[in-house]
Amino acid sequence: MSQYHICFPLLLILVLAPQTLTEFTSEDCASLGFIKANLLCSSCDQLKDFSLDQLVEHCKQCCHSDDSAPKEKKYARAILEVCTCKFPAYPQIQAFVKSDRPAKFPNLQIKYLRGLDPIIKLLDKDGIVRDTVAIEKWNTDSVEEFLNTHLEKAEDEDRQFLKNNLI
Repeated sequence: MSQYHICFPLLLILVLAPQTLTEFTSEDCASLGFIKANLLCSSCDQLKDFSLDQLVEHCKQCCHSDDSAPKEKKYARAILEVCTCKFPAYPQIQAFVKSDRPAKFPNLQIKYLRGLDPIIKLLDKDGIVRDTVAIEKWNTDSVEEFLNTHLEKAEDEDRQFLKNNLI
């Protein structure tokens, strides 16, 4: 009988330990309302100031230490994929797409795919998709800020042409 009393707490620790030690994926964090790539742990500590203590634990599993905050990853191109039939469900994404804001990003392509919730695919210089971000809960400013942060500044095409054709 005493074996079971000793084994049960040990079993409980073994079952719960991986859950407390694992870090959430970018998708997990996005579903909780956190952008993992930009979240510093010091921000999580500030949640208590607003009586949001219940969010702190999840926030801590999505954040980066302020000391070791990763340098923002830059991508050569991005593709915003969305379905126009879902624009009524995502008016902020519709507003972004139909505004002049996409023109600020020559390395952003907008693709209309039937039935798809809005996402941004981030590609490297070889055109390989390196990251995908769900953006259905974002507003127009969030989309623009994200692209400003994560897209390389595209050079003017004339300058690129001259640069590639130098003798």
